[in-house]
Amino acid sequence: MISVQSLYKQFGELEVLKGIELNVEQGKVVVVIGPSGSGKTTLLRCLNILETPTSGKVEIDHQSLDFSEKVSSNKIASFRRLTGMVFQNYNLFPHMTALQNVMEGPITVKKEAKSKVEERAKRLLDKVGLGDKLDFYPFQLSGGQQQRVGIARALAMEPKVMLFDEPTSALDPELVGEVLRVMKELAQEGMTMVVVTHEMKFAKEVADEVIFMDDGKIVEKGTPIEIFENPKTDRTKQFLRMIESGV
Repeated sequence: MISVQSLYKQFGELEVLKGIELNVEQGKVVVVIGPSGSGKTTLLRCLNILETPTSGKVEIDHQSLDFSEKVSSNKIASFRRLTGMVFQNYNLFPHMTALQNVMEGPITVKKEAKSKVEERAKRLLDKVGLGDKLDFYPFQLSGGQQQRVGIARALAMEPKVMLFDEPTSALDPELVGEVLRVMKELAQEGMTMVVVTHEMKFAKEVADEVIFMDDGKIVEKGTPIEIFENPKTDRTKQFLRMIESGV
């Protein structure tokens, strides 16, 4: 479903991604962990071309973009529709209700009929536990509720892949569970997901593969048991010790 080959990303002189190689099979959940500044979010943003890679190749669902050559904006727009992105800070439109937020993308981007989109949006909000909040504006919703609207909004575009960029890091601890519950349900339904998170419990329970990144590189990858119970590299061991001790 996802293939990344020799992916590099530079911001000026700063090299943030240094030759990433990644494969994600259809229906699998890959969780990316690592310290701040390791390139996790940049990798996610390169997967849906919110950041344009400096070089390398990205393929999703048999569509590929090769950044060793110039890529047209039309190709990028088409490619981006394959992914749904859930951001750290919700990014909802404040002047729109929950229902309008979920409907906006399919109507504006995909030019779908409003009646068809409205029916799907209501079903998705019900799916994330917000069927009774259709007419609420973001300021009337808790952080956890806003993030669940964000998930419904991403799903409304009917993506092949869901990308989550630290979706619970801006939430109060008691609200984290309601968002992770929705993500677990998506995983159980077979949605292909790449999740950047600090929620190690989620990674242990839901991930098919865990990737540890540091300094723009994939240092180690494996099953949750391999990474959390038997890490091979000293850098992974050090990171996990710091996480466990709460440093």
